[in-house]
Amino acid sequence: MLLTLRQNRTPRLSALLFTLLMSTASAFEPLVLRASQVRALGIETVPVDEAAGQRPSLYPARVGVPSEQIRVIAAPVAGRLEMLAVAPGATVRRGQVLARLASPQALELQRDAMQAASQSALLRQNLKRDEQLFAEGLIAESRLQATRAAANQAAAQASERQQGLALAGIVPGKLGASLALTAPIDGVVLDQDGQLGQRVEAATPIYRIAKLKPLWLEIQVPLTVAATLKEGMAIKLADHDIGGQLIAIGRAVDPASQTILLRAEVAKGAEALSAGQVLEVEIVSPAGKQQQRLPAAALVRHQGKTYVFVQAADGDKEAHFAARPVHVVSEGGDSVLVDGLLAGERIAIRGVSGLKAMLTGGSE
Repeated sequence: MLLTLRQNRTPRLSALLFTLLMSTASAFEPLVLRASQVRALGIETVPVDEAAGQRPSLYPARVGVPSEQIRVIAAPVAGRLEMLAVAPGATVRRGQVLARLASPQALELQRDAMQAASQSALLRQNLKRDEQLFAEGLIAESRLQATRAAANQAAAQASERQQGLALAGIVPGKLGASLALTAPIDGVVLDQDGQLGQRVEAATPIYRIAKLKPLWLEIQVPLTVAATLKEGMAIKLADHDIGGQLIAIGRAVDPASQTILLRAEVAKGAEALSAGQVLEVEIVSPAGKQQQRLPAAALVRHQGKTYVFVQAADGDKEAHFAARPVHVVSEGGDSVLVDGLLAGERIAIRGVSGLKAMLTGGSE
């Protein structure tokens, strides 16, 4: 008896499962409409690329120079600028002389370094003499220790003076020579702050130079868009054959514009850009996750999901429409950014409510 009940129940379960699968599949079956029905419902279709009537995913950006590629040439000591060799926009090489500074303070540093070196040499000789005398038993150990301490102190002072000259870029032993300021890297002169004949104090900026490859793009995007992005995603400049990739996504929101600052790096094609330039960029979605901007009227929602009607086929007598599920990335005004569609596909932007009623049978 139990075996008979199980045998009878199995066909019923199979039939029920088949019915559920068929009903689920039918919900996504393409709708076939006659040409007269398309006209009656007022259905209008356009390619995805033209659906929003504007270029998708374009955001303002400013060209910047990475901080580690910028160097400031400043006066190491007080003095007067007696020569400026380059102007803004000039390309310079590492070690190239950019300016010369006449400085009494530099003379004082050179003099002090020379005196400290002479004193150190003298005390080294005294130390050698006392070491010999102590070995022969002619002087007390206390005198040798005093001589050694004085020699060590003089050597330390001489080393300090030499390091001071090196930091100031002064060549030891050339009293009276002007101080040459040289480029520390290969690059381009961005700014010139010093003027010929100007008297400057120590640490006064004279030039700012930078290596201009690669460059940064600082991009402002809405908060809702930033939440969908990841480092490493590609970007490209509008109306330029130049691209790069995101290297940083900010965590602070601008309170006025509610935007997030992104940073992208551009290597190939960076020579065509200028620091401070303002332009527009497009963030390119990864392969298989293309994002498209659509009018909000193109979307329909049913049972917690969002769909777009894609025109699968078109003929003189009938048209086919498939309900394609999409993911809404962001919404703003009358448009939405979605992924799940391919460029070139045609979607319905008018008569959508009629298509939804046919698809769902009027249910929500």
